[in-house]
Amino acid sequence: QVQLVDSGGGSVQAGGSLRLSCVVSGYSGSSYLMAWFRQAPGKEREGVASIDNDGRTNYADFVKGRFIISKDNAENTLYLQMYDLKPEDTAMYYCAADLPSWLTAMQALRPGVHFPYWGQGTQVTVSS
Repeated sequence: QVQLVDSGGGSVQAGGSLRLSCVVSGYSGSSYLMAWFRQAPGKEREGVASIDNDGRTNYADFVKGRFIISKDNAENTLYLQMYDLKPEDTAMYYCAADLPSWLTAMQALRPGVHFPYWGQGTQVTVSS
């Protein structure tokens, strides 16, 4: 069965960087839509970034210019490189996947889009 294992979170000071990883197992197809979401205590989950199998990417406004989503298809691993982290980026980060998928990266972060597969989450804490 499909499994997503995310990692790479940690504690950093404001202005620091982290790279999150999400290893996909149980699926080797070329069709996919993958994304990173985050949820801070007391807040709703929000989409951060997405990528589809055509290499198109999409970002939430609050991370544009600071975060980069990418996927290594050979390693079946999704990444989120985060630069210039801010205290408001503190949250649990989750990778999510729709495998196979007919959706695009632009559609992925819209409300109501269903991702059937999720990682267990990795905590990112940014101190001021």
